[in-house]
Formats: sequence, C-alpha cells, structure tokens
Amino acid sequence: MRKIFALLILLFSTAANAQENFELNTILMNSTFRIQGSDKTGTVFIIGRPLIKDTAKAFYVLVTANHVLNDIKTDTAMLFLRKEINKSFIKVPFNLKIRNNGKPLWIKHPETDVAAMYVALPKDNNIPLLPTSFLADDTLIINYEIHPGDELLCLGFPYGAEANEAGFPILRSGKIASYPITPTKEVKSFLFDFQIFGGNSGGPVYFIGYNRSIKGKAQFGQVRFIIGLVSEELVLEEQVKSLDEISLKKHPLSLAKVIPATFIIETINLLPSVE
Repeated sequence: MRKIFALLILLFSTAANAQENFELNTILMNSTFRIQGSDKTGTVFIIGRPLIKDTAKAFYVLVTANHVLNDIKTDTAMLFLRKEINKSFIKVPFNLKIRNNGKPLWIKHPETDVAAMYVALPKDNNIPLLPTSFLADDTLIINYEIHPGDELLCLGFPYGAEANEAGFPILRSGKIASYPITPTKEVKSFLFDFQIFGGNSGGPVYFIGYNRSIKGKAQFGQVRFIIGLVSEELVLEEQVKSLDEISLKKHPLSLAKVIPATFIIETINLLPSVE
C-alpha cells in the first residue's frame, strides 16, 4: 500500500492554502462533487493537506464515507468535476482511479465510516482548498458551545440530483438532534435532523455561526468549520409477525447519522506524510 502511495505522491497537483477572508458556503460548493459507479452514487469533498515544509501549498485529499467508495466495485469511478469558462461553469467527467488491481487506494478509518485518499486532479480545475485546520476537533466544539438545536448545513447529491447542469451540489440544513456530542471518540456519531437520500452519503456537514458565546462571554464575528460528514439514515426496524411468517419492516426517521470531523482528521493522518 505504501509503495503505491509513494508513486502517486509524485503526480499530485498542489494548491494554495485557503485565505482567511472567504465565504464558506461558496468554498465548499466549489470543492464538493458527485462520484458515480456503475449503479452507485455518492458525495465527496476535497480538502487540502498542507505540506510539512511549505504550508502555503497542499495536496488534494478526497474525503467521503467509506461505504461510498466500497460500494463502487470497479477500479475506476467517475468524478464529476467542474470547469469555469468565461464566468460560466461546465461539468467535466473525470475518471478517478480508486483501486489498483482490486486493492483500495483509499485509507479507511478503523472504527467509523470515513475514507480519505490523495488524488491527482487536472490543473485547469481550480478547486479552492480549505486546509485541514477547518476540521473541528473536540476543543473547537466545546469552546464554541456547539449543542443540540444548533443549525448545521450540508452539501450533497440526493439520489444523484444536482443543483444545475454544471453539477453543483444541493445545500440543505437541519439541527443537531442528539446529545451528547463530545467526547467524539466515545460518542462516535451524532444525529442531524435532515432527511437523507441515497447519494447524500459522504457530504460535508458544517457550521456557520455569528457572535457565539464562549464560556458565557459574547464573541463578535463569524465562526465556521466542518463538523463531520453524512454517513447513513437512521432507520427503525420493526419485526412484524403473522400466522405464517415473520417480516422486517423499516421505518425511515428523517434523521442522518453524522460522523464527527475528529475521525476525518484521524483518517487523513493515516495517509503517508508529505513534506
């Protein structure tokens, strides 16, 4: 596995680190994409892992739910990128290699439904990169007192649907619907009041807030970070018994299970280090 990655690292494009002044919705709209297999579709987003010796540059890292890549059985998946021409965007299908002779090129988190892999993308697709520092750890969640009822935003492709012909994701929102949220290593997931459809899996879930209270003191300004990714829909299973059979009935609850960004950070850290 490490030999494969060592070969790929030589091919990666680099991109500038994200600047401090930007609009997070727009950045993530431009770095979230639909991925397609023969009969499976899902959502991925691209984030930048800064080089150790030059943090102004970063390698492209694709992040998604592990089952999104695992359900695509071929060595190559179709990633629908976008290209800006004369202030308009067009959709650009791109063959992305996700396996080498059947062996996954991505890293799976050992405990949760998270996957990450380095990707080499065309140079003419200027994808704005957020650095990995925008992935929320427990300290950030606790300091900004993120709690049940807080509104979160999510990008994805429900049933593969796109916002427009250019292939941009669809933005939706909901509230944190469970407690506790931390410590994320113990909780492992939280509920998001958001109706999930096939194709939403892997989408970034993020928070944008204004004038948050920190330890009882008002802090003016904007707070923004990625808090996790969509994993699956919460479904209640009911066993129905009749005289001659027992069947299982599933009741969708219009709730999404979100894997906290702590596990995204850990998965990226499992990738070979880059200098």
